[in-house]
Amino acid sequence: MSEDTSREAVKRRVSKAAAVRRPRQAKKARPSRPRDAAATRAALLSTAISEFAEKGFAGARVDEIANQAGVNKQLLYHHFGNKDDLYRIALETVYSEIREKERALDLGNLTPVEAMRTLVGYSFDYLAEHPEFIKLVSDENAQGAPHAAQSKELTEMHWPLVELLRETLVRGAKAGVFRDDMDPVNVYISIAGISYFYFSNNPTLSAIFGKTLNAPEAIALRRKHVIEFALAALRKN
Repeated sequence: MSEDTSREAVKRRVSKAAAVRRPRQAKKARPSRPRDAAATRAALLSTAISEFAEKGFAGARVDEIANQAGVNKQLLYHHFGNKDDLYRIALETVYSEIREKERALDLGNLTPVEAMRTLVGYSFDYLAEHPEFIKLVSDENAQGAPHAAQSKELTEMHWPLVELLRETLVRGAKAGVFRDDMDPVNVYISIAGISYFYFSNNPTLSAIFGKTLNAPEAIALRRKHVIEFALAALRKN
């Protein structure tokens, strides 16, 4: 063995011995934070709604949704199943929000005319404030509504509103202010349609008529028109 090699061997033994004698510093324990499943699910769902609204079902990617929500893809699958399930739940969520806020309007305690005025105005305002709702619903319609067709929740959450509309129309007819031949489902579709079309087709409508129809003053004017148009259709001649 050469002198240099011997010296290196000694250095290694000394270094090893010193390491044994030195007390090991305890690693600082990281504070454990319990995973908040509800917060994780909410973050994933919020991100999914944004991604699906922006890119559609076909363009959105599960990996990107999980990445933006700050979780791994497997956790997303754990909470929501597959991509179709996630999209269906996103659709149910945006619809449930609008239905929940409608119930909070307490229309049953308003006069029939004020109840309808409030409902039509609210429906318009919600669409104005939630472009993601319009994009998500438009994308689902473009697909042929396969996810909506599989959702019992979407069906069930709409019937309370239809029943409330029926009661309001009956009250209005008895009070002599509304016609007595209005079907609540058709009334709902008309209320949704005259507001939805304005926002879903705003870019093309603005181009066709040479007006900036997404400007605040244009939206306010349209809101007033929609409310008066709906009430005029309901009023007894």
